[in-house]
Amino acid sequence: MRGFDNRFVDFPDYILGITKEIWEDRGLGAKMKDYYHPEVIVRTPGGIGFGEPAMTAATMATCHEFPDRQLLGEDVIWSGTPEVGMLSSHRILSTATHVNDGQFGPASGRKITLRAIADCYAKNNMISDEWLIRDNGAIVRQLGFDPKAWAQARVAALDPETQPFRPAVDVQGPYTGRGNDNQWGAAFAALLTRMMAGEFSVVPDQYDRAVQAEYPGGHTVHGTGGVDQFWLGLRSAFPSAKFEVHHQIGMEEPNMPPRAAIRWSLTGKHDGWGTFGAPTGAEVYVMGISHAEFGPRGLRREWTLYDETAIWMQILAHQG
Repeated sequence: MRGFDNRFVDFPDYILGITKEIWEDRGLGAKMKDYYHPEVIVRTPGGIGFGEPAMTAATMATCHEFPDRQLLGEDVIWSGTPEVGMLSSHRILSTATHVNDGQFGPASGRKITLRAIADCYAKNNMISDEWLIRDNGAIVRQLGFDPKAWAQARVAALDPETQPFRPAVDVQGPYTGRGNDNQWGAAFAALLTRMMAGEFSVVPDQYDRAVQAEYPGGHTVHGTGGVDQFWLGLRSAFPSAKFEVHHQIGMEEPNMPPRAAIRWSLTGKHDGWGTFGAPTGAEVYVMGISHAEFGPRGLRREWTLYDETAIWMQILAHQG
């Protein structure tokens, strides 16, 4: 771990450790400055942000709204070296109580559970590039809202210069890597690409019949039928959109099944009936991140996230 604090035994330990220090141990000032580059670029489906001060302010606002939030690191799938920098795809399960007014409305006192996946580029003990997807659909549902209605109430306040995130507002950051060439990352990327080409016969062929998958909105499905329904519903909403794999990692480690992390996107029109209702012709950008674990009978566990509310905002903005 050349260039990183010696107390971190490896890169996952660094990612898990700094997350706890910042969020749960309340290292919101000094720790953010220690671990985030002053000009860090943070991309979420809702928009793009620049600089550590803005990130610190957003973190404090979330801690105020959900002061008991716990961030439980389920996995860190990573690639790279300390010399050139490393990219982590960090999957987090959070529990929290909506104690105070904030981004998600007046305090409700409701307890929520949600996932997020953060792809972070780190070198010399600092993160300078990040892609973060939080399951806002799960949050708003547990707080008693419909994701489309929640997005409708906020679409007029979007800053078109930075919100929502799309290629037109993106900038090139310090990370230019594409991941690694491990066979498991390549296999998962190929599987997603075939589904997005309409080849849904790969689901029963490549997934374990007893697969468990975690999808946006906090939905858990069991079996290949649920997997087919999820991916078909997404693709049928945007049938002409361009699918791209932006980053892929495969990993094989002791005491763990083979794993993969893929960051991907769909860019194009909402021109089909699917997960997002009647086609509107809206130009939409879908940022997605997927994790997978493989077993002897195929892909046995999957986690995929996109932000439903950001997609609805793009559709609703088009409709005026």
